[in-house]
Amino acid sequence: MIADTLIDARTIKAAARELGFDLVGVAPAGPSGYRDYFRQWLAQGQAGEMRYLHGRFDERTDPSVYLPGARSIVCVAINYHVPLEPVPDERRARHGRIARYALGDDYHELIKSRLHALADWIRGQYPEAQTRAAVDTAPVMEKELAARAGVGWVGKNTCLIHPEVGSWLLLGEVITTLPLAPDSAQTDHCGTCTRCLDACPTGAITAPYQLDARKCISYLTIEHRGDVDPDLRGQIGDWLYGCDVCQDVCPHNRKAPEATDPALRPRFPSGGLDVDEVLNWGDEEYRQALRGSAMKRVKLPVLQRNAGIVAENGAQKRGARG
Repeated sequence: MIADTLIDARTIKAAARELGFDLVGVAPAGPSGYRDYFRQWLAQGQAGEMRYLHGRFDERTDPSVYLPGARSIVCVAINYHVPLEPVPDERRARHGRIARYALGDDYHELIKSRLHALADWIRGQYPEAQTRAAVDTAPVMEKELAARAGVGWVGKNTCLIHPEVGSWLLLGEVITTLPLAPDSAQTDHCGTCTRCLDACPTGAITAPYQLDARKCISYLTIEHRGDVDPDLRGQIGDWLYGCDVCQDVCPHNRKAPEATDPALRPRFPSGGLDVDEVLNWGDEEYRQALRGSAMKRVKLPVLQRNAGIVAENGAQKRGARG
């Protein structure tokens, strides 16, 4: 039987940092404050083809349904900001950019193993506790939970932002039945800034804190399986996999520290791939290049579709310059 007295979480946070998490905070395991908004967002079709977001709605919007008896959530984050080598001018038109989070090893495996280790540590210290680990493939509202835990605030670009680390953050959670003392939420520091809205190539950030996934380049290059709307193809620019525009322009990322975890070092030092190479890949080349990478979320035909769009956009750009 777990007592109702709040437990000081400092030792749990120290254990999380020992496991390699850069940020850690504790949130109460209450239901989502965005339940009605999320339901409306889904009903409006803004999730596009991501049908999995419609499933397990009650679990997704209430941690105590995902783990019965949940009282607290230990929210963690790892900084994945890595420096990239410059792309030579002669290669730039054929260079397909990759979102930074996908340049290293698959973060799901990296974070999940550490979360399980943290959950084991918690149960070792508190045998009566139940735990459940989660990364973004689980039905959790992870950005909202991390904001509740004081790990950052959800910015106008809908990314979680920490005042010193910025928004280059991979998130994870350990949900537990322990009544842990919660942390205070961060203050929103976006202020009057609209750089992310102004810079978004497709206008996917439809208003501050609101994103229409159907227009987002990350969605179009990863989740969308069919043909890309002709009106959006040109706006994808040189993004082969994902998009970082709204993070690249964010003032809070100007002094983002460099990731220290070796597993997050970029396998493609320039942050991208030559699209001609990708267009010529067979199954074996695809498997070898992306072994252990989160990029395997996209199968070869879709990746080659993206490469064709980048090549087309590069050719049009060169033609416009004469």
